[in-house]
Amino acid sequence: MRGRSQGRKCLQLLLIIKKINQYFCDFSKELSEADVIFVPFFSSLSYNRHSKIQGKQKISGNRMLQEQLVEFLKSREEWKQFGGKNHLIVAHHPNSMLIAREKLGSAMFVLADFGRYPIEIANIEKDVIAPYKHMVRTIPADNSASFDERPTLIYFQGAIYRKDADTPCMSGKMDKVQGIEKKLLRAGVIRQELYYLLKDEKDVHFTFGSVQANGIRQASKGMASSKFCLNIAGDTPSSNRLFDAIASHCVPVIISDEIELPFEDVLDYSEFCVFIRSSDAVKKGYLLNLLGGIKQEKWTKMWERLKEVGRHFEYQYPSQPGDAVDMIWQTVSRKKTITLLNVHRKNRYSRSQFLTQSIKNPRVNNGSMVNKKSTVRQSSCVRPLGFGPGPKYAWSIWDLYKCSPVQFFEPA
Repeated sequence: MRGRSQGRKCLQLLLIIKKINQYFCDFSKELSEADVIFVPFFSSLSYNRHSKIQGKQKISGNRMLQEQLVEFLKSREEWKQFGGKNHLIVAHHPNSMLIAREKLGSAMFVLADFGRYPIEIANIEKDVIAPYKHMVRTIPADNSASFDERPTLIYFQGAIYRKDADTPCMSGKMDKVQGIEKKLLRAGVIRQELYYLLKDEKDVHFTFGSVQANGIRQASKGMASSKFCLNIAGDTPSSNRLFDAIASHCVPVIISDEIELPFEDVLDYSEFCVFIRSSDAVKKGYLLNLLGGIKQEKWTKMWERLKEVGRHFEYQYPSQPGDAVDMIWQTVSRKKTITLLNVHRKNRYSRSQFLTQSIKNPRVNNGSMVNKKSTVRQSSCVRPLGFGPGPKYAWSIWDLYKCSPVQFFEPA
């Protein structure tokens, strides 16, 4: 039975590779006209299901899939055209794409945060931050408890002690990894410090919790009856806890200095969140005095805004205007404009050098002469891919392959 199970897993991996190959073959014509090429590689699922070495395997299925993906993409003309800058890859789990991320770093990534990435691989200029899927149930706006109906001032339930075993490995660049890990280690310790500061305070719920047993149900009930919900950096700068708070209309208190937030170019989080620097949060009495001093009128204004923006963090299939999937594609479209601007700016003098070389040596391969006018006319036809309705095309691929937001469902 064990051998049969391993055989099925190997077959699944082969089918995944075959499907990606078929995807590019089926849409080769459309790919040449797209602004953005969505790569249907579900890296979070690959990590969750195929990370462990099975039976007689020498490497894990996850590593094999990533290596195959790199080899395949780099052999494609669509990748070579812009060096992968017009490709979109979802790598939302913090530990996904550990093998391939550097080799495919020119692509646009969809990520939860940049906590485990060097800045040259992932950054806010080219990549997209997507929300985690919240774990608690969404509270309808009409049923949301008001200020006086929320007896708990501060709420936190989750992992308190950092998982030191979860250290990333990025192709031997340990100097960069250690720098990233040092920040994460300090961030993780803050949860412990806050726990000892707040655990015995009145009107504060600060306990250990997990998704096991009734953990989600308890968190859903607790957040819905609290005024402020803490979102504290842990193993990574972000977690689904922020989006649990938004779904519960519990004003998020963000204590995570390295956090990046989804859709922040169009959403002003200060309208519905409280931001506190980590160095201030661990000062005795600081959190209680600050949050306890926020008047009902100010809190209610933030609460009303939470009810308005909540739909932007909801994953649905099929997607609806303004939901999380729609917001991600809108962000991709905006990032695409920046990417194209950078590509075109770099092409300024490379095109001019091509013209200069043609003028200095006006001969073609067979030795015949060509006039300067025809050389200029030919070079004007050397242009980037046709930038037509790229995001719309990418959207159709998302729907075609039924890319439900399962890759965004990773808890943290």
